[in-house]
Amino acid sequence: MTQDFRITQGASAASAATVRTTAKPAATASFASELQQAELRFSNHAQKRLEKRDIALSSDDIARLSLAVDSAAKRGGKDSLVLMDDMAFVVNVRDRLVVTAVDAKSRGEGVFTQIDSVVLAK
Repeated sequence: MTQDFRITQGASAASAATVRTTAKPAATASFASELQQAELRFSNHAQKRLEKRDIALSSDDIARLSLAVDSAAKRGGKDSLVLMDDMAFVVNVRDRLVVTAVDAKSRGEGVFTQIDSVVLAK
C-alpha cells in the first residue's frame, strides 16, 4: 500500500489536504479524516495579523494551540477564543482554522465577539 499526501496552507477546508492511496475507500476516508483533524491552519487574515504584529509561533506554540483546539472540540466548541501566554487566537474549531491572532500590545479594547467558548492553552 502506498500513500502520498500533501498538506497546503490556506483558508478552504477542501484544499487542506489531498490524499491519494491504493487502499480501500473506507481506509482512505479514515486516513484523510485523521490527517485533517491533526492539521491546524491559519486564515489569510490571521497570517497577516501574525506578520503585522510580529508574532512568531514556535512548533511548541502550534502544538499547544492544536491541543487547545482539541479540547474545545471535545466540549462542543464551535468558535473558540484560545488564550495562550500573552496571545489570544480566535479559532473555528470544526475547520481547525485560526481566524485571527492578537498579542498583548494589539488587543485594543479586549472585546471578542462571535465566540462560544474560551480555552486556556496549557
